[in-house]
Amino acid sequence: MGLSLQKGQALSLTKNDGSALTRVRLGLGWDAVTTKRGLFGRKAADVDLDASAIFFGADGQPVDYVWFNQLRSKDGSAQHTGDNLTGDGDGDDEVIRIDLSAVHGAVQQIVFVISSYSRQTFDNVQNAFCRVVDDSTAGAPEVARYQLTDSGQHTAMVMAKVSRTGAGWTFTAIGERADGRTVQDLVGPAAAAL
Repeated sequence: MGLSLQKGQALSLTKNDGSALTRVRLGLGWDAVTTKRGLFGRKAADVDLDASAIFFGADGQPVDYVWFNQLRSKDGSAQHTGDNLTGDGDGDDEVIRIDLSAVHGAVQQIVFVISSYSRQTFDNVQNAFCRVVDDSTAGAPEVARYQLTDSGQHTAMVMAKVSRTGAGWTFTAIGERADGRTVQDLVGPAAAAL
């Protein structure tokens, strides 16, 4: 298990030997809140959250997106593995893989958001997390994890970002509430987290 980050904490994405991480996997997961339903016990409704990445240039303007309607970034550095419609199962529900060494030089920050296309609110969600896995190392160890504890009537969250630094990239846990159905709805809140 990787380092557990709190809201606002950052971690340099470097390996133990000092070299930069190149291929990372950003995994996002969640579970539906279990509610009491009639005589037959508890039931969890399906919650369809969507993981997306917004690529920002130095001027704070978006230059690219990766989401369920565009599974690959224009520069080919990032790949969304597909849309999970329920949040069922253990582990990552949606994954975005990024080759940080291949991210276009104009991109300075990549912000990761999750949103509810069906407008379900986060008071229906529990155990939401964002984690970074080192896919360039044998065994793909988890580097960092941010466990979200915030629930409420919002339909989206700005979860985390990776920022280009002189020596490589830094991962920062954000955890800010937002509202929106798709990645385009979240450009403003994501830009505010830069």
